[in-house]
Amino acid sequence: MKLYNTLTREKEKFVPIHEGEVRMYSCGPTVYNYFHIGNARPFIVFDTLRRYFEYKGYNVTFVQNFTDIDDKMIRRANEEGVSIKELGDKFIDEYFKDADALDIKRADYHPRATEHIDDIIEFVQRLIDKGLAYELDGDVYFDTKKFPDYGKLSGQSIDDLEAGARIDVNTNKRNPMDFALWKAQKAGEPAWDSPWGKGRPGWHIECSVMSMKYLGETMDIHSGGQDLIFPHHENEIAQSEGLTGKPFARYWLHNGYININNQKMSKSLGNFFTVREIGEEFDLEVVRFFMLSAHYRNPINFSKELLKQAQSALERLYNSKENMEYLMENAKECGTISEVYTEFLGRLDGYKKEFEQSMEDDINTADAIAAIFDMVRDANSTLNADTPKEVIKVAYDRLLELCRVIGILKKDKEQDIDMEVQLLIEKRQQARREKNWALADKIRDDLKSRGIILEDTPQGVKWHYKEFI
Repeated sequence: MKLYNTLTREKEKFVPIHEGEVRMYSCGPTVYNYFHIGNARPFIVFDTLRRYFEYKGYNVTFVQNFTDIDDKMIRRANEEGVSIKELGDKFIDEYFKDADALDIKRADYHPRATEHIDDIIEFVQRLIDKGLAYELDGDVYFDTKKFPDYGKLSGQSIDDLEAGARIDVNTNKRNPMDFALWKAQKAGEPAWDSPWGKGRPGWHIECSVMSMKYLGETMDIHSGGQDLIFPHHENEIAQSEGLTGKPFARYWLHNGYININNQKMSKSLGNFFTVREIGEEFDLEVVRFFMLSAHYRNPINFSKELLKQAQSALERLYNSKENMEYLMENAKECGTISEVYTEFLGRLDGYKKEFEQSMEDDINTADAIAAIFDMVRDANSTLNADTPKEVIKVAYDRLLELCRVIGILKKDKEQDIDMEVQLLIEKRQQARREKNWALADKIRDDLKSRGIILEDTPQGVKWHYKEFI
């Protein structure tokens, strides 16, 4: 498997530190609000990478943090008249609701910054003792000049970074790029006791402390959005490697930005959407499928029209799944498999190989999904009422096996169908029983106009959308 390493700016063969194990850390949300559609992309992408490792038999330890103390948290808590903990508890619960709807697996550990204050204080003190950090009026800063490799992740020298960065400058800092490890308490802010007075952690320190606690001093993979490369991940490297003298992460993975209708997402432009808002109009499985339909490192344009296209494509996969289920219910077992079906089973192995090759080429989910659609097209044209059950079952299991890695196709159509449509189908059945053919035909035509095709079969009414592969 090859992964594009932001640190080296090239694809590298993935070799885990410990054979058969993968240790991953992915930056999680700041829990002051519902997470937005831009946050959703790294959550989905790196959840999919984790799933692929597990599919290949690795023992994966996955950590995703919650930032539950920072300026945004303090401001929102004050606005709502609640404590930081109450605000964090609320939006962690809301995070899980949306993440579950996106079928994002729970991490093995979801550490919170406020639950690791003692660990953070100890880490900061060790940096001071080593001469890499200094205290200034209750604040503690990392001295970037003491870490010669500062800027290696973003590919810039410290002088270039100083010239181009927009920094909240404390004129008393030793260097403009020095960043806060610990912040002295301001009026009205929550604070914890420390050797430097009451205060709270800086943003960057929590990820170093919590990742090392659960994954060790060097992890296999650290991931997040492209916007985190600098300064967040750059600062994590400096403080972590400065302290231990060891590589902090072997592979650094970052996903590309999301644009909304070809414009950068911005509250001022009115194109800022939370996942919760998108979920009011679309099943979030569609959002997951859409996100994985492009390569994770490429920028992606997000629009309702593109979501509708993804919805239609996902429905074609569901139609194929349901068709296989229907065929299996009525198929007969056969001890002898004809040459036609033997060749088909061989092609199934080929689609699986294409899927895996795509995933192992830097998580190319777009091509992996294309391999699934190739398999579905073949299955749709090959499988029929005369196909042996054994053959259908292999195709069905293979479809679900690959889609499980992507995190789609878990629902039954009966669970997903719009309630209004289901009621219309039942109303039409009642009209047919009453021989009210005019009403039955009208309902059928109304559903057809909405893209839903009904099929009256001896086993009952089947339905599908009119789009076919």
